[in-house]
Amino acid sequence: MDKLKSSGEEESSGERGVLHTWRGYSCSVTPDKVLLSRPVLQAALGAKHGVLLVEGGQVYSFGELPWKQNQALSGTTEPILEAGLSEQHVVSVAAGACHSGAVTEDGAVHMWGDNTYGQCGLSGLSVVPNPTPVGVVDCEATPPQPVRILEVACGEQHTLALSTRHEVWSWGSGCQLGLLTTTFPVWKPQKVEHLAGRHVLQVVCGSSHSLALVRCLPPPHEARRPPLDKCGQCNQSLYTMTDKEDHVIISDSHYCPLGVELEEGDSKSGSEGSLCHGKVRSSPSEPILSAQTPKSPTASCSSGAPVSAPASTDGTKASGGLMATGVKSSPYPDEQALKDYLKRLSDQSLAEHASKNPTTVQCAQVKSNQSGVCYEPLWNSVACMCVQGPGEGRERPEERVRQEEHRQGKKSSSLGDIREEEAEGLNRRLSLPGLLSQVSPRLLRRVSRPPVRAVALTPVGVAESDAHLPSLQTEVWSWGRGQEGQLGHGDLLPRLQPLCIKGLSGKEVIRLAAGALHSLVLTAQSQVYSWGSNSFGQLGHMESPSTIPRLAKLSEGIRVWDVGAGQNHTVLLADGDCFQPILYYSGQQVKEGSLETSQEQTGGCTQQPVLLPFCMNLGYVSSVCAGGQSCAALADRNVMGFIASLHELAAAERKYYCKLTSIKSILLQPLLKLDSLSSNLGPACTGLLQNLVGRFGRLSQLTGQNSASLTSFLRRSRDVRGLVVLDNAHLFLDTYSEYCTAIGNLLVMGVILLCMGKLSECCEDGATLADVLINLFYLPVRHLHEYGRLLLKLATCYEVNSMDYQKLQDVCSKYESLALHLKRKRKEAEYTLHFWKSFPGKMTDSLRKPSRRLVCESSNKALTLQNAGRFSVNWFILFNDALVHAQFSTHHVFPLATLWVEPISEENAGLYGLKVTSPEESFMLLASSPSEKAKWLRAINQTVEQALSGAGLDTSGAVMRADPPISRTASYTFYKDSRLKGATYEGRWVVGKPHGRGVLKWPDGRMYTGTFKNGLEDGYGDYIVPNKTLNKNDYYQGHWKDGKMHGFGTFRYATGEVYEGSFQDNMRHGHGMLRSGKLNSTSPSVFIGQWLHDKKTGYGVFDDITRGEKYMGLWQDDQRQGNGVIVTQFGLYYEGAFSNNKMMGTGVLLSEDDTTFEGDFSDDWTLSGKGTLTMPNGDYIEGSFSGVWGTGLKISGYVYTSFFMCSKLGRLAVPSEEKWKAVFEECWSRLGCDSPGQGETSTAWDNIAIALTINRRQHRDSPELLSRSHNKTLESLEFIPQHVGPVTLEKYHIIRRYLIKACDTPLHPLGRLVETLVAVYRMTYVGVGANRRLLQQAVNEIKSYLSRIFQIVRFLFPDLPEEGGFRDPFQSHFSVCLFLCRRVVSSSALLLPVLLPRLFPSLFTLYALEKEKEDDVYWECVLRLNKQPDLALLAFLGVQHTKDACFASAVETLQQISTTFTPSDKLQVIQLTFEEITQEVLSLLKQDFLWSMDDLFPVFLYVVLRARIRNLGSEVSLIEDFMDPCVQHGEHGIMFTTLKVLYYSIVIDIGLCIER
Repeated sequence: MDKLKSSGEEESSGERGVLHTWRGYSCSVTPDKVLLSRPVLQAALGAKHGVLLVEGGQVYSFGELPWKQNQALSGTTEPILEAGLSEQHVVSVAAGACHSGAVTEDGAVHMWGDNTYGQCGLSGLSVVPNPTPVGVVDCEATPPQPVRILEVACGEQHTLALSTRHEVWSWGSGCQLGLLTTTFPVWKPQKVEHLAGRHVLQVVCGSSHSLALVRCLPPPHEARRPPLDKCGQCNQSLYTMTDKEDHVIISDSHYCPLGVELEEGDSKSGSEGSLCHGKVRSSPSEPILSAQTPKSPTASCSSGAPVSAPASTDGTKASGGLMATGVKSSPYPDEQALKDYLKRLSDQSLAEHASKNPTTVQCAQVKSNQSGVCYEPLWNSVACMCVQGPGEGRERPEERVRQEEHRQGKKSSSLGDIREEEAEGLNRRLSLPGLLSQVSPRLLRRVSRPPVRAVALTPVGVAESDAHLPSLQTEVWSWGRGQEGQLGHGDLLPRLQPLCIKGLSGKEVIRLAAGALHSLVLTAQSQVYSWGSNSFGQLGHMESPSTIPRLAKLSEGIRVWDVGAGQNHTVLLADGDCFQPILYYSGQQVKEGSLETSQEQTGGCTQQPVLLPFCMNLGYVSSVCAGGQSCAALADRNVMGFIASLHELAAAERKYYCKLTSIKSILLQPLLKLDSLSSNLGPACTGLLQNLVGRFGRLSQLTGQNSASLTSFLRRSRDVRGLVVLDNAHLFLDTYSEYCTAIGNLLVMGVILLCMGKLSECCEDGATLADVLINLFYLPVRHLHEYGRLLLKLATCYEVNSMDYQKLQDVCSKYESLALHLKRKRKEAEYTLHFWKSFPGKMTDSLRKPSRRLVCESSNKALTLQNAGRFSVNWFILFNDALVHAQFSTHHVFPLATLWVEPISEENAGLYGLKVTSPEESFMLLASSPSEKAKWLRAINQTVEQALSGAGLDTSGAVMRADPPISRTASYTFYKDSRLKGATYEGRWVVGKPHGRGVLKWPDGRMYTGTFKNGLEDGYGDYIVPNKTLNKNDYYQGHWKDGKMHGFGTFRYATGEVYEGSFQDNMRHGHGMLRSGKLNSTSPSVFIGQWLHDKKTGYGVFDDITRGEKYMGLWQDDQRQGNGVIVTQFGLYYEGAFSNNKMMGTGVLLSEDDTTFEGDFSDDWTLSGKGTLTMPNGDYIEGSFSGVWGTGLKISGYVYTSFFMCSKLGRLAVPSEEKWKAVFEECWSRLGCDSPGQGETSTAWDNIAIALTINRRQHRDSPELLSRSHNKTLESLEFIPQHVGPVTLEKYHIIRRYLIKACDTPLHPLGRLVETLVAVYRMTYVGVGANRRLLQQAVNEIKSYLSRIFQIVRFLFPDLPEEGGFRDPFQSHFSVCLFLCRRVVSSSALLLPVLLPRLFPSLFTLYALEKEKEDDVYWECVLRLNKQPDLALLAFLGVQHTKDACFASAVETLQQISTTFTPSDKLQVIQLTFEEITQEVLSLLKQDFLWSMDDLFPVFLYVVLRARIRNLGSEVSLIEDFMDPCVQHGEHGIMFTTLKVLYYSIVIDIGLCIER
């Protein structure tokens, strides 16, 4: 922490942590000041000794220390240093009756003192003279782990420890250990298993009992709730039934052997429920001494005897009780007392409040004669709370105690409401036949009461954002001996295991204290509950003893924030009239100078807590403790106002939380319980009220947590950086903003006036009370100023340049800014409410919304509509979310988020106009003056900016724009546009038009998600159209233009069809593929080809999977029209003319066995007319044919036995250059060319760059679609290569690498083209299309691809040579074959390595089918010859002078020919094979050698045979078809010719030799 100002720093060393001790109470008692060199951080008192923890972690002991060897049986008033802890840094100390404990910063425990009962945890020693470590080990862990401890608590014979995991460990003797053992003492620390799994916050020890503060568990699931008819402790039935002849007796008098758990009941106890009405003091400095003495209990509890709840004996009605004869409608216990109290305070309090807060409307004096109205006590209490002074918002102690006692003495087995349980139990009993007459009238009345819907005012559980704040959802568990009721379970029975005290559930306990035979708890509401022995009045009330927690009697305005419990007394630290704490004492009075403890030598006792007069001389007390007959207080002197400021901040927060609690109990809870609430307010307003209640509960909980945190802060450090209100300012600011928003919404909707409706009928001051209620709801806002003021006061205690000062100043400004902002929000809400009162009723119903606030309106004719009619009425109303144009009984609402306004300069004409633009309208507004124009322009712009920044956000500290942005994100529902009527758009806007990314939803279920341009769908987007007939959706994903599907996209129809291709004007247009059905459907088929205006037109391939046919040809209007080819799965092949979707005209038909018909057709597979039928053996028939192929033909003609040469196949098929024209046209279109080759090269490169950028942006949101290597490829493609100038070697390599990368990604136009060509090629020649007669067409199609792609490449790189051209080299021109380091620049050399690997599987399958017979013969020869050894085979082939297993490397090299794809790579393998053969021969002859063909041929034949290439014929044919013409006559050409000759030699010559 930054240091305080220097003057204060000098004083602070001796004025912090001063310890004062005293005994008992009397007017002459003077505390003794314990002098130490260092400030005391913590003090603990035992029976006759004490332990002190000072700054620096040192520990001192004082008092009677019989365990010290040199101070036996003698006391010391001067603290002595515990040298055994000098090497340790202690963080916590504790004192028991005769032993002490300390915890170091590393979590270790040290104990010393009396160890007779094992309370020091050290076996074998009866006394431990010096602090000795005690090992706390978790033996259940493997291996055993040491347990770190947070704090310890010491009793008379036992010790408890709280670990960092918030588990409880104990050792010593007695049932107060909470362990399942009967062997004592327990020397080794053991875990209290009954509390395992719970979050324990604090443990304390009494003489023979223990207490633990536990955070509540989250509410369990409904399935885990215990049965309502079972006891929560012993699991026995709560209700019993006994058969008595003709009826059944039902009893609910359950006795729990573990002890009676008492909870809230319905009748007051006669013995413990009687009240002592003493004098109520008017000042905190006046002690209260009751005139009555404590009463002894009327019934004693012994083991095994149940404790019954005595009936009321005072003759008064139980307020709120169900047994009262006259049931009241008011939820208050004593209306008359409340009226009298309000009447006494009304005049003076109202006057004082009016002078302090002028904004609060004066509340009229409450009339006492208006009795019997259930609303009067409620609203009178509201008026009083809003105007009363400090502390008056709390309930009167008499009423609070009366309500507490009214709830005691009832047996229960669960934490629920006993009335609800009893009603449910009665329902079960009533369901039995014949039992109705046996049920008591009391239970009948209870079950007939209508259930009240409960609204939680305090959130249950610990929110994630509140994890650093103290928990208020706590429980108190107790165990040990209960002979004086000190366990709080309503009996005198002992408890061997921890048991939750049900009477403290929901009390928000934050601190515990335990005396010898009594217990205390402190709540977040600064209340003290006590129970146990009250023989000396140590409980602070008149009940003796008290077996259940009861509220200690304290005067109004006394807020306790620390407690200490001794042997027979209690000391309380509380807030008084000023911010300096005061001390209260209750219990045994010790005579002056007496050190004895016997009752005879004491000075009596107090019956209620009394004020200690010397407390104001101690300074600012930060904590208190008690032990034996002594008391101690730690105090600080005020250092430059710092200590006082801290105490003032904490006291203000405690007072504020008490007031919030009073509002909940007096106002909100009764208000929500009113039966007529929902019917009077309606569902919407009831929801607003419930929302307000929820926000209030959250604010109240946060305040209570901060109050507890500040109280704890005063006990420990002084570092302001630990203040929750500083470190978590955002949590407070958000909570207050949400709460005030809820209040404003409630006020605008007039809910408060509706709540006052019935009251107005019987009270003339209904409107005034409404104003008082509004001020009451806005009470928390005023507390923000308190935060700001007190934080600023703290800041003045620091140097201006210190970090703490800056932080305090910053947070202070935030609270002040929020307070001012919320004040403005309140004025806006009140201004809006006043407006709705004067607005026409019909429009109010439709325009009035909770979050809507009025900004300005034109009722004074300051703003009119241009060109409006003479008698028209135009009223413009600007709200915080919309601009409303009202005309007579109609109105139009223009949301501000989609409103644009700009000034029109027409001052010369005397017109001061504003142009307003909305998505569907644009109009001109005329102002009456330039100032009005500027006012409305500024108001609209600011309101639009606030609406865009977010409703309810605090923009007061932000810098406002001069004008709202033209481009913005907003939502709008169209109501006029014919195409978009009823549709809702949410996304980006520009000046009234959707522009950018957005979502458009129609009422009929249609939805578009994508980009817009000028109000229309444009770019990439998804479109969903419901199909009501099939109850499915049509789904389109692709590109749009001018509101229509345009470009590439995928359309999935509800029928199951899928189209993937190009669109134009919402129709399939261009290249595309349509899949109809699935393989298991009735008619699966696939079409890929050209579309025109949603119909198949042009070249396309249709695969009819059902019929097993594939058509490859021309189409017209969805019908086959023109030349085409059909192949079937049965091997039939047809090529010829089609008309009207039929084979009609001249065609060629081939069967699987090579039977061929060439002639006329009239229908599918129907011969009709002249033709020639050729048999497989060469015979043919010429004549006239009719009939269906395969079912019998009618022939009229002549048979010829000579061989007939059929026409070459492919003559009637579609030429390769005419195929897939739409695919190439789309690629040219992407490059910006209207037709192939017509365009600018620079424009093409620009379009490529744009396409790459757009595609990368679309894939940015889905990074999983692109791999890392793909991303790198795209990055490299962003650099445009040099495409102008002569082609050098370096430039050629750059172009080649660029083409490889471009064709590798579909995001590039060339890559898209290659991907589409691969798809159509596979679609054509895979499956049924794998027909050997299609080989030549497949080869020609690839060559066509190469030439047309090369045309595009030359367009991008104009200086590449033409295909087949020749120019004079002296003019620096190129020929068709330009050799650059043995690489040929041509279409095949440049593009075939890119294209052929993708098409190779489909193409090579056709080669294999075509060469099937020849390859079978070849393979049979290879297998038979490879059975021969090498020398034998070489000898057979005529190779001499060789050795065994030679040419192995050449064989392995040749085998690689099957792993390559392009002819150039295969030729390279052949060349390497020849080189390996040559090297082998040279190494054998060891001299230069020149090959001749006669010598080379048999050696190469040997290598080919040993290589065992399965489809060598197919490989040879592929190389021959695609080999570059420029290498046919070179070295590669000769080598390939050799391989080809070898293949046919094997097939023909060697095959014949083998057959012979």
